[in-house]
Formats: sequence, C-alpha cells, structure tokens
Amino acid sequence: MSENTLYMGVDIGSASSKCVILDDALKIISHAVISAGTGTSGPRRAVDTALEAAETGIERLSCIIATGYGRNTYEHAAESVSELSCHAKGAVWLMPGVRTVIDIGGQDAKALSVDTNGKMKNFAMNDKCAAGTGRFLDVMARVLELSVDMLAEYDEKADGIVPVSSTCAVFAESEVISHLAKNVPVPNLIAGIHQSAAARAASLMKRIGVTEPVLMTGGVANNRGVVRALEKNLGIKVSTSPYSQIAGAIGAALFAHEKTVSGNL
Repeated sequence: MSENTLYMGVDIGSASSKCVILDDALKIISHAVISAGTGTSGPRRAVDTALEAAETGIERLSCIIATGYGRNTYEHAAESVSELSCHAKGAVWLMPGVRTVIDIGGQDAKALSVDTNGKMKNFAMNDKCAAGTGRFLDVMARVLELSVDMLAEYDEKADGIVPVSSTCAVFAESEVISHLAKNVPVPNLIAGIHQSAAARAASLMKRIGVTEPVLMTGGVANNRGVVRALEKNLGIKVSTSPYSQIAGAIGAALFAHEKTVSGNL
C-alpha cells in the first residue's frame, strides 16, 4: 500500500477486542474484531489481524490510542482515552449530526448525549448488571440452544411477544427456562427477550434525554430484533452502521490522528 500516515485505535473490552487503522483522509484502511477481551490474547490478535489486512507493520503507525475496559493494559499505545469519549467521537464520525448514542457491548451499556458541535455533554452507564447486554443475549441463546446470530432471524417469525419481566440476567434465565417448559413458541419468547433488552436500553437513554437522530453502537447493534424493539419502545428511528461494533476503536483512531496533527506525541 502507499506510504500514507496511519493511525490506530484499539478498543479492549471485557468480551471482545476491536482494532481500526485510519489513513490521513480518515478513511478506514482495515479493522478487526476478536471475540476475546482484556486479559487474553484478543488485543494482540486484533492488532495483528488489522495490520495484516492493511499490509503494513506496527512501525508504520504514527500513533496508537487505546480505549475500553482494558485500555491501560496495552503497552504500545501512546496514551489511553476513556471509552465514553471514544464512542462519542466514533459515533459522530459514523453519523454526523447524531445527538443520542446508545452503545450496548458485551458486559455494559452506555447512553451518550452529543451536542450540536459533536461533543459529549452527558452520559449514563449500566455497568453493574449484565441484563440487556451482549452477555445477556449470549446466555439466552445458550438456554435456547441457538447461536446468538440466529436470535434476530427467529424474532422475525414471531406473531406475538412472551414477556420476560425479570431485570436480572440470572432470574431472566430461570424465567426463560420456565417458559420453555410450557412450550411457548420460541420466536415469541425471543421477541420478549429482545423487548426486555430494549427496555433496559431505553431506560438508560431516558435518563439523559433522547434527542434525534439516534445511533446504536456496540455489538448488539448487529441484532435487528433488539433495534426494532428499541424503536418501538422509544417511538423513533434508531439508526445503525455496518461499523457500529467498532465505533469505540474508530474514535480512538481519530484521537490518534488529532494527537499526531497537534504535535503532542
């Protein structure tokens, strides 16, 4: 590839590691998502995969910024930046003009309010309970003996909703098992699971105030069932992006570019 200046963002979460490489035009050159987070080989594998896809080496990078739960564990980063700031910046890059961001990751959820200048002005986090997160959906899929990728497909076949009222992931698991014992239709049960996850996200968003347009980021944004349930709960459109899962890493790479341009390396 050409000898353009390159910038890397590494988002080390609790459940997965994401990496993004941008060029001088702030275009994504490569990216990677590895389903292994902090304390594992995930961050190294994500970086290696992105570098290989970009056909370059780590020595070519002008700056690396780390973010996420394990951001302080990545030794090659020039510095670390909070995931809140990175997700806000990444969301604005994905959807200029966005005003509200809901990020649902593997273990937590974050609602961000963005002002007209693209700066984060308020936030709310749910980091004490796995209910409504990617982990919640993983557990539900396991109970249903499905892959998590199949949940949205089953949701589309639902002709009703079986409510899952428990707000605790552990109790929700027991509730789902109880419903299965009663032979309720699985698609309707999955619709209820998605409705429960969406209700948690909507509650978080309402704490900071919901202003359109709204963008959903994080791995759960890939589940159209949850997105539809959230739209129904809020009564507004919730947008997603093919890059929703790597929004934090995009934001970190953008910070790496800013640090380079400002000369603060």
